[in-house]
Amino acid sequence: MRLYGPIGAGVCAGIVLGALLHRFAPHPGEPQGLYQQVPLRLGRFLFWLGIPLSIVGFMRRADLSGNLYLAPVVAWVAILLGLLCSRLWIRADRAPWPRPTQGSFSLAAMLGNTGYIGYPVVLLLPQLGVGVFGWALFYDALGTLLGSYGLGAILAAELGGPGPKTAQPRQRQWSTRLRAVGQNPIILAFGLGLGLKAIALPAWLDLGLYQFAWAIVVLSLVLMGLRIQQLSSWRHLHRATVAVVIKMLVLPLAVGLGLTLLGVDGPPRLVMILQAGMPCAFSNLVLAEAYDLDRDLSVTCVGLSSASLLLTLPLWLWAFSGE
Repeated sequence: MRLYGPIGAGVCAGIVLGALLHRFAPHPGEPQGLYQQVPLRLGRFLFWLGIPLSIVGFMRRADLSGNLYLAPVVAWVAILLGLLCSRLWIRADRAPWPRPTQGSFSLAAMLGNTGYIGYPVVLLLPQLGVGVFGWALFYDALGTLLGSYGLGAILAAELGGPGPKTAQPRQRQWSTRLRAVGQNPIILAFGLGLGLKAIALPAWLDLGLYQFAWAIVVLSLVLMGLRIQQLSSWRHLHRATVAVVIKMLVLPLAVGLGLTLLGVDGPPRLVMILQAGMPCAFSNLVLAEAYDLDRDLSVTCVGLSSASLLLTLPLWLWAFSGE
């Protein structure tokens, strides 16, 4: 109840807000209407300011000692395993797969929502909390984030349609992608948080950052509800189900068993398992739009995996909460 209560309340608030905006806001079907603009502007606020500041606030109370470098290593192993499983399934399927559909399927199997959803889950769980937030942060910032806009963008460019509208030489495309990753506000906040952790801030500022960080957790859940309410496409349900099974069952199980064999247990193991089992990333929708992938499949994977989280969370808590 301590976990599902806040998550359910935040997501339901977003769903209700989306329904009200669609019902009463002017121009609900147009890009400039509030129905489209509210989640868009909230997402931009969270991306550019909210989540970066919340990272700084939570990092001041997180324990950054221990083998935190293991988190991004596990993240990359999970990403590559998801890519391998997706490619093997595509090859085993006798039905023809258009290249854009292959791209959306592989991205859904590889990349999870370790930021907007992963952070709240780790922070709200009584077994985890702020103390082990560093593991979730390292997993997301140095793993999923780089995987999404690094390897994910490369894969989308190879399998997509025309891609970004600017026809740049391949070398310039690489430099543009690397620069975009380096300028990402979450990466910048990651470095800022590390630098400020050893600096004593005024008590009111430190408390204010911490309270603001928790407010951002709530807004992230509201945004998830808004996005779920706007999901309308459920085509390709069979292929989406396979991608979600890989992402939310195969990957966390492999991570859990692998870490157990390596002797990693306790809260760090649980954090990495949960992050590996997060729903398909919203960034997949961004990549699908930018590189002309299969948008319907990407939307279906995000919606199906988000709903599946309520079923898979108890499974991993039951299986890996012990020492």
